[in-house]
Amino acid sequence: MTAPLAGRRIVVTRAERQSAGLRERLERQGAEVLLLPTIQIMPPHSYAPLDAALRLPQQFHWLVVTSVNAVRVIGERLTALGLRVESLAQLRCAAVGPSTAEALRGLGLAVEVVPERYVGEALAAALANRVRGQRVLLVRAAVARDVVPQMFKAAGATATIVDAYRTVVPADAIERAKAIFGAASLPDAVVFTSGSTVTHLLDVLREAGLVLPRDVACVSIGRVTSAALREAGLSVAAEAATASLDGLVDACVSVIAAD
Repeated sequence: MTAPLAGRRIVVTRAERQSAGLRERLERQGAEVLLLPTIQIMPPHSYAPLDAALRLPQQFHWLVVTSVNAVRVIGERLTALGLRVESLAQLRCAAVGPSTAEALRGLGLAVEVVPERYVGEALAAALANRVRGQRVLLVRAAVARDVVPQMFKAAGATATIVDAYRTVVPADAIERAKAIFGAASLPDAVVFTSGSTVTHLLDVLREAGLVLPRDVACVSIGRVTSAALREAGLSVAAEAATASLDGLVDACVSVIAAD
């Protein structure tokens, strides 16, 4: 039986260090994967706010984490500060999705809340009835959307927001974009795993003097990413039914499967 994505060429835009799982899944379905990382994970301008929070975790009731990257940085900073993860054990933990929850458990922390939809708004909504009058430590990417802190405030919680990392466009992104989108044979689809991958790719293409061709399918991991595509004037060919790598691959199959 022919693999459903045999002969299809799919561009992956997520950070290179995080692309292996998606690449492997797409290749198992027969796709040729073209890597065009539009995000590179970098340290924040200062670790001081995060370090201060980790040194005094007793001032918080909840630890809320919105990405696997944030969990990784928490672990790294604990080590750098000579602190044990047990110092965070009294915190009630919430994660934006199962991958983030698994990463927290990997650190040795119990996870109490994971929302049904893996986006920040759903996480804040799931916590709304639990955090009133409590102090929340929200660890996230720099310049993340402000919706989640606003929802915590509306729920009556006091949220302390600290940056664990920031994202930049990789130095070689423009050359990679020219090689992929400037070629005679265009890819069949581009997969997007966040709003940042959308905006960064469009910035890269603009710098390269290119545009995203209309006949290249845009496949989104979820509602927030789809909204970013539409706000940029792009059509969403397919959206993952669940915000996961498997859901993203299924969405690719649904729109560009080989005949």
